[in-house]
Amino acid sequence: MIEENFYDSFDTKDNLHFDSKVVHGALGCDPITGAVSFPIFQSATFMHRDFDVSTGYTYTRLKNPTREELERTMAILEGGLAGFAFSSGQAANMSVFGILEPGDHVLLSDDIYGGTFRIGEDIFKQLGCVFTYVDMADTQAVQSAIRPSTKMLFVETPTNPMMKVADIRKLSAIAREHNALLVVDNTFLTPYFQKPITLGADIVVHSGTKYLCGHNDVIAGLVVVNNQKLADHFQLQLKSRGNGLAPFDSWLLLRGLKTLCLRMEKHNENAARVARWLREQPKVKKVYYAGFEDHEGYAISKGQSTGFGGMISFEVDTLETAKALLTKVKMILFAESLGGTETLITYPLTQTHESIPADIREKLGINERFLRISIGIEHVDDIIADLDQAMKQAD
Repeated sequence: MIEENFYDSFDTKDNLHFDSKVVHGALGCDPITGAVSFPIFQSATFMHRDFDVSTGYTYTRLKNPTREELERTMAILEGGLAGFAFSSGQAANMSVFGILEPGDHVLLSDDIYGGTFRIGEDIFKQLGCVFTYVDMADTQAVQSAIRPSTKMLFVETPTNPMMKVADIRKLSAIAREHNALLVVDNTFLTPYFQKPITLGADIVVHSGTKYLCGHNDVIAGLVVVNNQKLADHFQLQLKSRGNGLAPFDSWLLLRGLKTLCLRMEKHNENAARVARWLREQPKVKKVYYAGFEDHEGYAISKGQSTGFGGMISFEVDTLETAKALLTKVKMILFAESLGGTETLITYPLTQTHESIPADIREKLGINERFLRISIGIEHVDDIIADLDQAMKQAD
């Protein structure tokens, strides 16, 4: 059984900077062979050494060395007790909501990702759970929405796609006051820019498909928890639902993580430039970007995050301008998802947030002129030039 930890050679893993942790992972390399690239254990089952003597691995659905390396690495990066790798972000969220029992009440961000909304409304609501959607940036509104049956606060920060910023520390205090769990979706910022568990969250969830992988070639979900009771819950979810991430996909994520710091810095730098450029365009009516100093959540971001990420949403003047930006870009790709090396432009109305009722979308501002862009790591001048030429075609 592989039990040695890479950090055993240090007084504490905290002696290493984050940039080193993402490169070396939990074990650092394979302690059996010395392979610098952690091996892909593409095996469904594992041989027992003797009667009642196990290597620690029996069946990949339960535990696989490659997936375990990813899970340990994510726990280290997020500052949690344990990590769990799922077959998708949706699978991870299903397991998070699997904590709930009939009658439990949940507060969620009011502009939550459409897939998370669908899990609540179409699946767990049918099982007797109750969901309330609230602006998590407004802590007074959160307090007012709490009920005796509130079991969980589920927050995106920044939110998708309105880029609202919630104060994780304050939400943690509210959750603890009411014996509820605080779950933070950290997909947009990753542990490189934000570590919710260190700010008081109980559970951190990621769509690993996005920045953690970073190359648009894996579907994955990650969960990190802060205590053993929660760890036991998610271990049971993997064991019983069979929704664990496959070995090869786990390896791809480990590979992607090695460049997380470099990529996030470039995403962050490029997004700041593009956001400022968009604000200067006459056809752009509003830009949603947490890095603007006049963003209402800017001070909170500066207090709990070390960067603003690569996500921007914006509203243009007409549907024709929106269509031109979606269809006339050349280097930028009109596609769903986010967080990869390539810049992607998305139409939330019919893509990421089609599951949200029309009246809620309209109230939030997700209309036919609303676009979301995931800024990649290309040269920023090329990103801006592509947006410029596409926008001009709406004339």
